[in-house]
Amino acid sequence: MKELSTPLDSLTTSSAASSWLRSTLIVLSGSAFVAVCSHVALPLWFTPVPLTLQPFAVLLLGLVLAPRLAAATLLAYLAEGAIGLPVFAPGFTFSSGLAHLFGPTGGYLLAYPVAAMLISSLYRRTHRNFPAAFISAGIGNLVILLCGALWLSVLTQVSASAAVKLAILPFLPGDALKVAAAAALAAGFQRLHRQNA
Repeated sequence: MKELSTPLDSLTTSSAASSWLRSTLIVLSGSAFVAVCSHVALPLWFTPVPLTLQPFAVLLLGLVLAPRLAAATLLAYLAEGAIGLPVFAPGFTFSSGLAHLFGPTGGYLLAYPVAAMLISSLYRRTHRNFPAAFISAGIGNLVILLCGALWLSVLTQVSASAAVKLAILPFLPGDALKVAAAAALAAGFQRLHRQNA
């Protein structure tokens, strides 16, 4: 016997479609935000890794999005770059697509979805204030830096200490500012959300 659809069924379907559309828009907007930040870049002469605003975008998205949505956004960003869209940061390597993804900066890039999900998961287990945002973003940023250094060490066969000098130390002052800025924005957003709730 054919089951009759009820208004509740159509409402549930409409709600699911609306939720899917909203998530898709968030993912595409977030990946576009990372792409824009990646082009705010300053190549450094002593390392193949440029100084960019990419990590700031990753940290902020990790703080303001749910864990799965944050990871999906960064996976979408990597997929866009892998198919050749100009979303990756310029630098000494002029490759695009997968070649860029597996180049000297590949460790940072591949760490982004994991770092964003980790930041989001940690932050959501706290009171969501500035110190919690700062610590969560700081841990995520450390994951990005360590993955970047490990990748560069394996790729170029330099020592661990040389990889740290090339892939971590030059970026610590700037990354501290990015962590603080992302934490301040996320904490401010959370305060506004509580006031409006």
